[in-house]
Amino acid sequence: MTRCPAGRAEVEMAELYVKPGNKERGWNDPPQFSYGLQTQAGGPKRTPLTKRVAAPQDGSPRVPTSETSGLPAMGPPPPSSKVPRPPPVGSCPAFGVEPTSFPVESEALMEDVLEPLEQALEDCRGHTRKQVCDDISRRLALLQEQWAGGKLSMPVKKRMAILVRELSNHQWDAADDIHRSLMVDHVTEVSQWMVGVKRLIAEKRSLSSEEEANEEKSAATAEENQTVPGFQQPP
Repeated sequence: MTRCPAGRAEVEMAELYVKPGNKERGWNDPPQFSYGLQTQAGGPKRTPLTKRVAAPQDGSPRVPTSETSGLPAMGPPPPSSKVPRPPPVGSCPAFGVEPTSFPVESEALMEDVLEPLEQALEDCRGHTRKQVCDDISRRLALLQEQWAGGKLSMPVKKRMAILVRELSNHQWDAADDIHRSLMVDHVTEVSQWMVGVKRLIAEKRSLSSEEEANEEKSAATAEENQTVPGFQQPP
């Protein structure tokens, strides 16, 4: 399967939408805004209803009727000199309305989401407590079970694919923000296993910071050894 890298616009399109009202309460419930729309800056400010509009003064100058009666009557505009040309010979006239092209969204595959998560869990083993890793593994198994059973909606699958991509690119804040939006917008679908995904993001982030600190320490030690007089690097 060929993947094309999606930019920030794809994340925004997945985050910004309006959900229908709560079906369990009543038909006239107001719509529910997604997490992305709630956190986004508001649009143009409305004019306060308490602000009064100034009414026209009684002493405002008015045009006399005699002045307006002498003006010529305005008729319809003159016909345009441009006459539509007949279609060229051999061309077929178009009937109906041209079909509008809608973007086709491909459904995220379960393997493309679960495999990176399981690989991230394996990377954390040995650095994270066994109890924490086992709990994350159970949560990922619930995610796989619900996905295979058709219990997850298209928006949840799409956002999980974006979350995994951000996690693989070490974009910890973006991955955590997507996790938060899923908990706000689709809590009934993701509540059983999203806790494990959140903990996995935190553990992977901590592991990456630890590895970066060790690399910087090793580089600093090697630089110090090179500056020590009489010290020779092994061949």
